[in-house]
Amino acid sequence: MKIIIAGAGEVGFHLAKLLSYESQEITLIDTKKDSLGYAAEHLDIRTIKGDATSIAILRDARIDTAALFIAVTSSETTNITACVLAKQLGAKRTIARISNTEFIDNKETVGFSKFGIDELISPESLAASEIGLLLNQYGFNDTYEFEDGALTMLGLRLSRTATFVDKTVKEAAEIYPELNFIPIAIQRLGTQYTIIPRGDTIFKEGDKVVFVTSKGGDDELFKLSGKVKVAIKNVMVLGGSQIGFQTAKDLCSSKFNVKLVESRRGKAEELAEDIPNALVICGDGRNVDILDEENISDMDAFIAVTGNSETNIMSCLLAKSKGVKKTIALVENMDYYQLSQSIGIDTLINKKLLAANNIFRYIRKGEVVAMTKLTNMNAELLEFVVKPKSKITNKVIKDVKFPKSAIIGGVIRDGKGSIPLGSFKIQPGDRVVVCCLPRSISEVERFFS
Repeated sequence: MKIIIAGAGEVGFHLAKLLSYESQEITLIDTKKDSLGYAAEHLDIRTIKGDATSIAILRDARIDTAALFIAVTSSETTNITACVLAKQLGAKRTIARISNTEFIDNKETVGFSKFGIDELISPESLAASEIGLLLNQYGFNDTYEFEDGALTMLGLRLSRTATFVDKTVKEAAEIYPELNFIPIAIQRLGTQYTIIPRGDTIFKEGDKVVFVTSKGGDDELFKLSGKVKVAIKNVMVLGGSQIGFQTAKDLCSSKFNVKLVESRRGKAEELAEDIPNALVICGDGRNVDILDEENISDMDAFIAVTGNSETNIMSCLLAKSKGVKKTIALVENMDYYQLSQSIGIDTLINKKLLAANNIFRYIRKGEVVAMTKLTNMNAELLEFVVKPKSKITNKVIKDVKFPKSAIIGGVIRDGKGSIPLGSFKIQPGDRVVVCCLPRSISEVERFFS
């Protein structure tokens, strides 16, 4: 697939990196020579120096042969303009990165597709949504919803008190036959290997296990995992960035008690006007005395989303030392992901990864409507729509010769999610959630194409 990316910044470079690993034909456009030079040195891609809104530059990139054009520069106007031009010049599908979330909220009303923009993404909005979901699923380290919660992915680390520790998946299923969840991926403590569980796979203490649940399954999972569910009500947000603003605004509308800490006075005053239901504090969130004055020990959750990854990590560690139950840090360096559990932070989020997950579904074969990569695990979670002529159509799950490194985690039919057993029959129109290791993706795609 020929893909053209406009913008060699953090999001653009990360996308080019991930897509080039999958042997896609990538062309990267940017006005900055240094950014392109770094990308050309580290990736097997074509680079073009120039303005993505230039018709000549787009033609030089052979825009008429592009299956996908992605505009992720730091300029919202550039991204929108480039996508409109790219579509008119022959690109089959276009995606624009925007920062104004009003565009996404009013996407259908405005009709961006009429102008030539097929999809709008906002990494900041995706991050804010991820934070909200994590707070609503307290106790779980990773979350992802399919079809407004018809099915939900939840990740947790098994404690010694989890009732299914030292039992096989099959034994756990026999003991709890009415369960509304299924394990889809396991990572052993101290390893980087991802296991797609089978009936004889044994749950062990310290395992990081990812489950798919239907409605109500999260409560069951909480009880069996040995955790105690505690409601989150008081939240402190560090950093008045676009993510901090959106997160505080969303949490206030969901009836959370929110304190927002911002070091810049002018920005703090602006935030106080824009989010009247939040208590905005002007101060340095790295200052222990300020956090103590604002009763950080009374907070149920602490979210650090400043522009500095190290500040976010250190402030979360400080919050954890003060007894805060849930900590979430925004990080830019992907290498930090390996450290989250070992250093004591509950969850790390990354805008680049969230944006990449959102875009990746457009390069998958078959009708992929949702996709996410599992944090710190070498696996992908894909939601396929079953077509009348798909190879899996009208097949019973136990008769489907799926690769060993893939598993069906759930099916959504008529808006209702279910955890299917071997006798479940796949029908046209079903939305099937599959977890698979990278080596089996192509084979899985063939079942749904």
